[in-house]
Amino acid sequence: MDLGLKDTRALVAASSRGLGYATALLLAKEGCSVAVNGRDPARVKASAEAMSKEAGRPVVGIAADVSQPSAPAELIERAVQTLGGLDLLVTNAGGPAAGAFETLDESAWENAVNLSFMSHVRLVRAALPHLRKSKCPSVLTMTSYTVKQPLMNLVLSNSVRLATIGLTKSLALELGGEGIRFNSILPATIETDRVRDLAAFRARKNGTSVEAELAKDAEKSVFGRIGRPQEFANAAVFLLSPAASYLTGVMLVIDGGQYKGMM
Repeated sequence: MDLGLKDTRALVAASSRGLGYATALLLAKEGCSVAVNGRDPARVKASAEAMSKEAGRPVVGIAADVSQPSAPAELIERAVQTLGGLDLLVTNAGGPAAGAFETLDESAWENAVNLSFMSHVRLVRAALPHLRKSKCPSVLTMTSYTVKQPLMNLVLSNSVRLATIGLTKSLALELGGEGIRFNSILPATIETDRVRDLAAFRARKNGTSVEAELAKDAEKSVFGRIGRPQEFANAAVFLLSPAASYLTGVMLVIDGGQYKGMM
Protein backbone atom coordinates (compact mmCIF):
# COMPACT_ATOMS: atom_id res chain seq x y z
CA MET A 1 0.00 0.00 0.00
CA ASP A 2 1.37 3.40 -0.98
CA LEU A 3 0.94 5.73 2.01
CA GLY A 4 1.66 8.79 -0.11
CA LEU A 5 4.53 9.97 2.07
CA LYS A 6 7.21 10.35 -0.59
CA ASP A 7 8.71 13.87 -0.50
CA THR A 8 6.61 15.00 2.45
CA ARG A 9 8.32 16.84 5.33
CA ALA A 10 7.99 15.79 8.97
CA LEU A 11 9.15 16.87 12.40
CA VAL A 12 8.99 14.26 15.16
CA ALA A 13 9.54 15.74 18.61
CA ALA A 14 11.33 13.69 21.29
CA SER A 15 12.53 11.18 18.72
CA SER A 16 16.14 10.46 19.63
CA ARG A 17 14.95 7.18 21.17
CA GLY A 18 11.85 5.15 21.99
CA LEU A 19 8.54 5.49 20.19
CA GLY A 20 9.51 8.77 18.59
CA TYR A 21 12.63 7.18 17.12
CA ALA A 22 10.69 4.25 15.68
CA THR A 23 8.13 6.60 14.14
CA ALA A 24 10.73 8.94 12.63
CA LEU A 25 12.70 6.02 11.19
CA LEU A 26 9.65 4.52 9.49
CA LEU A 27 8.68 7.93 8.07
CA ALA A 28 12.17 8.22 6.57
CA LYS A 29 11.94 4.72 5.13
CA GLU A 30 8.64 5.71 3.50
CA GLY A 31 10.38 8.53 1.64
CA CYS A 32 9.64 11.40 4.00
CA SER A 33 12.20 14.13 4.76
CA VAL A 34 12.47 13.95 8.55
CA ALA A 35 13.77 16.15 11.36
CA VAL A 36 14.32 14.40 14.69
CA ASN A 37 14.61 16.00 18.10
CA GLY A 38 15.76 15.43 21.65
CA ARG A 39 17.33 17.30 24.56
CA ASP A 40 20.83 15.81 24.33
CA PRO A 41 22.73 17.15 21.28
CA ALA A 42 25.08 14.16 21.14
CA ARG A 43 22.23 11.65 21.29
CA VAL A 44 20.23 13.56 18.69
CA LYS A 45 23.20 13.64 16.33
CA ALA A 46 23.86 9.92 16.78
CA SER A 47 20.18 9.04 16.30
CA ALA A 48 19.89 11.12 13.13
CA GLU A 49 23.02 9.50 11.70
CA ALA A 50 21.78 6.01 12.54
CA MET A 51 18.40 6.70 10.92
CA SER A 52 20.04 8.16 7.83
CA LYS A 53 22.15 5.06 7.42
CA GLU A 54 19.24 2.65 7.88
CA ALA A 55 16.72 4.60 5.78
CA GLY A 56 19.17 5.48 3.04
CA ARG A 57 18.28 9.17 3.05
CA PRO A 58 19.29 12.25 5.08
CA VAL A 59 17.69 12.75 8.50
CA VAL A 60 18.16 16.07 10.31
CA GLY A 61 18.83 16.23 14.05
CA ILE A 62 17.75 19.30 16.07
CA ALA A 63 18.45 19.48 19.82
CA ALA A 64 15.81 21.25 21.94
CA ASP A 65 13.96 20.67 25.21
CA VAL A 66 10.27 21.00 24.29
CA SER A 67 9.27 21.42 27.94
CA GLN A 68 10.89 24.88 27.90
CA PRO A 69 8.48 27.65 26.84
CA SER A 70 10.56 29.10 24.00
CA ALA A 71 11.92 25.83 22.61
CA PRO A 72 8.95 24.55 20.55
CA ALA A 73 8.75 27.66 18.36
CA GLU A 74 12.51 27.62 17.83
CA LEU A 75 12.39 23.91 16.98
CA ILE A 76 9.61 24.40 14.43
CA GLU A 77 11.44 27.30 12.80
CA ARG A 78 14.68 25.37 12.48
CA ALA A 79 12.88 22.34 11.09
CA VAL A 80 11.00 24.42 8.51
CA GLN A 81 14.19 26.18 7.41
CA THR A 82 16.01 22.88 7.03
CA LEU A 83 13.20 20.88 5.39
CA GLY A 84 11.82 23.70 3.28
CA GLY A 85 8.38 23.50 4.88
CA LEU A 86 6.29 21.20 7.06
CA ASP A 87 3.56 18.70 6.25
CA LEU A 88 3.56 16.33 9.24
CA LEU A 89 4.07 17.02 12.93
CA VAL A 90 4.38 14.54 15.78
CA THR A 91 4.09 16.23 19.17
CA ASN A 92 5.79 14.09 21.76
CA ALA A 93 7.72 14.45 25.01
CA GLY A 94 8.98 12.20 27.78
CA GLY A 95 6.46 11.16 30.39
CA PRO A 96 6.12 12.92 33.75
CA ALA A 97 7.55 11.50 36.96
CA ALA A 98 5.95 8.56 38.72
CA GLY A 99 4.64 8.93 42.25
CA ALA A 100 1.54 9.02 44.42
CA PHE A 101 -0.43 12.26 44.80
CA GLU A 102 0.91 13.24 48.23
CA THR A 103 4.54 12.72 47.22
CA LEU A 104 4.37 15.32 44.41
CA ASP A 105 4.86 19.01 45.09
CA GLU A 106 3.74 22.07 43.12
CA SER A 107 6.84 22.12 40.95
CA ALA A 108 6.28 18.50 39.90
CA TRP A 109 2.81 19.43 38.64
CA GLU A 110 4.10 22.52 36.84
CA ASN A 111 6.84 20.48 35.18
CA ALA A 112 4.34 17.83 34.13
CA VAL A 113 2.03 20.43 32.58
CA ASN A 114 4.90 21.98 30.60
CA LEU A 115 6.24 18.60 29.50
CA SER A 116 3.08 16.67 28.73
CA PHE A 117 0.60 19.38 27.76
CA MET A 118 2.04 22.80 26.97
CA SER A 119 4.73 21.27 24.74
CA HIS A 120 1.91 20.05 22.46
CA VAL A 121 0.16 23.43 22.57
CA ARG A 122 3.32 25.34 21.72
CA LEU A 123 4.44 23.00 18.95
CA VAL A 124 1.06 23.11 17.23
CA ARG A 125 0.76 26.87 17.60
CA ALA A 126 4.16 27.43 16.00
CA ALA A 127 3.54 24.87 13.25
CA LEU A 128 0.09 26.04 12.09
CA PRO A 129 1.25 28.78 9.69
CA HIS A 130 3.43 26.22 7.92
CA LEU A 131 0.87 23.41 8.00
CA ARG A 132 -1.63 25.73 6.32
CA LYS A 133 0.70 25.83 3.29
CA SER A 134 0.84 22.02 3.04
CA LYS A 135 -1.21 19.86 0.69
CA CYS A 136 -1.45 17.06 3.27
CA PRO A 137 -1.17 18.60 6.77
CA SER A 138 -1.40 16.12 9.62
CA VAL A 139 -0.62 16.25 13.33
CA LEU A 140 -0.24 13.30 15.68
CA THR A 141 -0.11 13.78 19.44
CA MET A 142 1.42 11.00 21.52
CA THR A 143 -0.25 10.42 24.87
CA SER A 144 -0.97 7.22 26.84
CA TYR A 145 -3.73 4.72 27.44
CA THR A 146 -3.73 5.99 31.04
CA VAL A 147 -6.16 8.66 29.82
CA LYS A 148 -8.69 5.81 29.56
CA GLN A 149 -7.45 3.51 32.30
CA PRO A 150 -5.48 5.30 35.05
CA LEU A 151 -2.57 3.46 36.61
CA MET A 152 -1.40 3.56 40.22
CA ASN A 153 1.50 5.91 40.99
CA LEU A 154 1.08 7.75 37.68
CA VAL A 155 -1.24 10.53 38.85
CA LEU A 156 0.66 13.17 36.86
CA SER A 157 0.37 11.22 33.61
CA ASN A 158 -3.20 10.16 34.36
CA SER A 159 -4.23 13.79 34.86
CA VAL A 160 -2.16 15.96 32.54
CA ARG A 161 -2.32 13.80 29.41
CA LEU A 162 -6.12 14.09 29.42
CA ALA A 163 -5.67 17.76 28.55
CA THR A 164 -3.77 16.78 25.40
CA ILE A 165 -6.66 14.54 24.37
CA GLY A 166 -9.03 17.47 24.81
CA LEU A 167 -6.69 19.65 22.77
CA THR A 168 -6.40 17.09 19.97
CA LYS A 169 -10.15 16.56 19.71
CA SER A 170 -10.81 20.31 19.79
CA LEU A 171 -8.27 21.06 17.07
CA ALA A 172 -9.68 18.28 14.88
CA LEU A 173 -13.01 20.13 15.02
CA GLU A 174 -11.65 23.66 14.74
CA LEU A 175 -9.23 23.07 11.88
CA GLY A 176 -10.84 20.23 9.97
CA GLY A 177 -12.42 22.74 7.63
CA GLU A 178 -8.92 23.77 6.57
CA GLY A 179 -7.98 20.17 5.86
CA ILE A 180 -5.61 19.83 8.83
CA ARG A 181 -6.02 16.48 10.56
CA PHE A 182 -5.36 15.86 14.26
CA ASN A 183 -5.15 12.37 15.76
CA SER A 184 -3.62 10.82 18.85
CA ILE A 185 -2.09 7.47 19.77
CA LEU A 186 -2.53 6.09 23.27
CA PRO A 187 0.14 3.43 23.81
CA ALA A 188 0.17 1.00 26.71
CA THR A 189 3.28 -1.02 27.57
CA ILE A 190 5.78 -0.87 24.71
CA GLU A 191 9.46 -1.86 24.89
CA THR A 192 11.07 1.52 25.65
CA ASP A 193 13.40 3.08 28.22
CA ARG A 194 10.38 4.85 29.73
CA VAL A 195 8.62 1.54 30.36
CA ARG A 196 11.76 0.07 31.94
CA ASP A 197 12.10 3.16 34.16
CA LEU A 198 8.52 2.77 35.36
CA ALA A 199 9.10 -0.95 35.95
CA ALA A 200 12.18 -0.05 38.00
CA PHE A 201 10.07 2.37 40.07
CA ARG A 202 7.52 -0.37 40.77
CA ALA A 203 10.26 -2.89 41.51
CA ARG A 204 11.70 -0.64 44.22
CA LYS A 205 8.24 -0.07 45.67
CA ASN A 206 7.23 -3.75 45.57
CA GLY A 207 10.58 -5.30 46.44
CA THR A 208 10.71 -7.19 43.15
CA SER A 209 12.81 -6.94 39.97
CA VAL A 210 12.42 -5.00 36.73
CA GLU A 211 11.96 -8.29 34.86
CA ALA A 212 9.22 -9.38 37.26
CA GLU A 213 7.35 -6.11 36.79
CA LEU A 214 7.65 -6.30 33.00
CA ALA A 215 6.32 -9.85 33.15
CA LYS A 216 3.26 -8.53 35.01
CA ASP A 217 2.74 -5.99 32.23
CA ALA A 218 2.99 -8.75 29.61
CA GLU A 219 0.30 -10.75 31.37
CA LYS A 220 -2.18 -7.87 30.95
CA SER A 221 -2.07 -8.23 27.16
CA VAL A 222 -4.14 -10.86 25.39
CA PHE A 223 -0.95 -11.72 23.48
CA GLY A 224 1.01 -12.39 26.68
CA ARG A 225 3.74 -9.89 25.76
CA ILE A 226 4.44 -6.17 25.71
CA GLY A 227 4.43 -4.24 22.46
CA ARG A 228 7.33 -3.46 20.12
CA PRO A 229 8.20 0.09 19.00
CA GLN A 230 7.81 -0.98 15.36
CA GLU A 231 4.20 -1.96 16.03
CA PHE A 232 3.53 1.50 17.41
CA ALA A 233 5.30 3.16 14.48
CA ASN A 234 3.26 1.24 11.91
CA ALA A 235 0.03 2.72 13.25
CA ALA A 236 1.50 6.18 13.84
CA VAL A 237 2.83 6.52 10.30
CA PHE A 238 -0.45 5.36 8.80
CA LEU A 239 -2.44 7.94 10.79
CA LEU A 240 -0.04 10.67 9.72
CA SER A 241 -0.10 9.68 6.07
CA PRO A 242 -2.39 10.84 3.24
CA ALA A 243 -3.66 7.26 3.14
CA ALA A 244 -5.62 8.11 6.30
CA SER A 245 -7.07 11.28 4.75
CA TYR A 246 -10.59 10.78 6.19
CA LEU A 247 -9.41 10.07 9.74
CA THR A 248 -9.33 12.92 12.24
CA GLY A 249 -10.09 13.15 15.95
CA VAL A 250 -9.07 9.50 16.35
CA MET A 251 -7.78 8.40 19.75
CA LEU A 252 -6.13 5.08 18.90
CA VAL A 253 -5.22 2.76 21.75
CA ILE A 254 -2.22 0.51 20.98
CA ASP A 255 -2.17 -1.87 23.88
CA GLY A 256 -2.39 -5.53 22.86
CA GLY A 257 -5.81 -5.71 24.52
CA GLN A 258 -4.72 -4.30 27.89
CA TYR A 259 -7.51 -1.73 28.00
CA LYS A 260 -10.72 -3.54 28.89
CA GLY A 261 -13.24 -0.71 28.54
CA MET A 262 -15.96 -0.50 25.89
CA MET A 263 -15.23 3.06 24.72
